[in-house]
Amino acid sequence: MAYVGNPVDVLKKLHSNNQWDDIVLFCQKMLVSDPNDLMALQNLAMAFLQLGQYEKVISLCDQVLELNEFDDYALKNKILALEKLQKYDVVIELCNKSLSTNPLNPWVLNTKGLAYNELGQHEVAIQYYEMSLKIDPTNTTALLNNANTLAFLGRPADAIPYYDLAQQQENSKFISMAKSEAYQKLGKSDEAFLAAQGLLVSEIDKYIREAHSKKLRIFDYYCMVEYEILEKRKTDKQNFFHS
Repeated sequence: MAYVGNPVDVLKKLHSNNQWDDIVLFCQKMLVSDPNDLMALQNLAMAFLQLGQYEKVISLCDQVLELNEFDDYALKNKILALEKLQKYDVVIELCNKSLSTNPLNPWVLNTKGLAYNELGQHEVAIQYYEMSLKIDPTNTTALLNNANTLAFLGRPADAIPYYDLAQQQENSKFISMAKSEAYQKLGKSDEAFLAAQGLLVSEIDKYIREAHSKKLRIFDYYCMVEYEILEKRKTDKQNFFHS
């Protein structure tokens, strides 16, 4: 298939349509006229990454790194390919190289932490997640990585605040259930139930206080509150249409 136009525009269109095989062909043609065309090398590596051809990704990234040994895009793609190949020692080496020029890169710090996790060095991994969070306290990836590692190490009480902070950034069922499981491991079934409903820690504490003051079981009190919320919404909707 022939593509006419500015290579940048062509690659953007192919990328937006996930046409990875076409990107490969297009970039290979670009490299015929210039074997060191950075745009072609980078996009070809990215396409092979999507196609699962990780050794080719590494070879292309190495070609870019020969031209610029600290090229961020090439380092990142090579790291991603090495992760897929489970070569975590080499991932750490590349992360160190990247951090030597930019020690405040949260993505690299998280990636280095994950590599240490995979190598079974969980306490070291936590250190890198904490470094990432000092740079960006709202980094969901670092928060979840830290929480999951702490939970794996049998420290659910330490994991819960990180799950809670992650949930404030991204309210997903996965995070809710992970936090609920952490409460279960602590033997806190009421908190676990409320966490599974998607409530934050501050909301959980409030529900429990109010339920105890009314001498109600948590489940009963939660259902009562939900019923009252639904009734209020129904009333507000009726008032809106009759106003």
